[in-house]
Amino acid sequence: MRIITGKYKGRHFDIPRSFKARPTTDFAKENIFNVLTGYLDFEGATALDLFAGTGSITLELLSRGCSRVVSVEQDRDHHRFICDNLKQLGVTREELGVARSECVLPLRGDAFRFVKSCRQTFDFIFADPPYALKELPTIPDLIFEKGLLKAGGIFVFEHGKDHDFSAHPRFREHRAYGSVNFSIFTSAEPASEADSPSDEP
Repeated sequence: MRIITGKYKGRHFDIPRSFKARPTTDFAKENIFNVLTGYLDFEGATALDLFAGTGSITLELLSRGCSRVVSVEQDRDHHRFICDNLKQLGVTREELGVARSECVLPLRGDAFRFVKSCRQTFDFIFADPPYALKELPTIPDLIFEKGLLKAGGIFVFEHGKDHDFSAHPRFREHRAYGSVNFSIFTSAEPASEADSPSDEP
């Protein structure tokens, strides 16, 4: 697992073979972030990484200059791995046994519970739930119902090939890199033809 670009560019982290997490491949991560640069300036942005797994996306967001990243992962070993890697980068301090700093907050907990109780808003949200998760299709609606995206914000949802979110009112585009699929959503619904300015006098 490596950081693609930014101030920590090129840093590698070895994922234990015992991990159950399925990290976003470096190839897919590099390509989707290339797409996202057309949507959002990560420098100074606030971000949320749900179902963080190995923390690959969290590390990438910090490297690209996000001012604050909240990372949510339920598995104890995965969460510890994320905290250890953050400490290697020197961006955390130990406080009551939990790695935290002003720029990153790695939480161990259930992503659904976090979303339902969250009172923060974010410029960027990334979610990579297990592809077989039965609640997976409900996640985009939950994000928007809870109002977690700021105006102009971007939500990227990683999922398997069997799901199609193109009919969602906030959907913008779909990208696939090998077996990895991303659906990109924005905070505002696209303007309908009825809302578009008329050429008629």
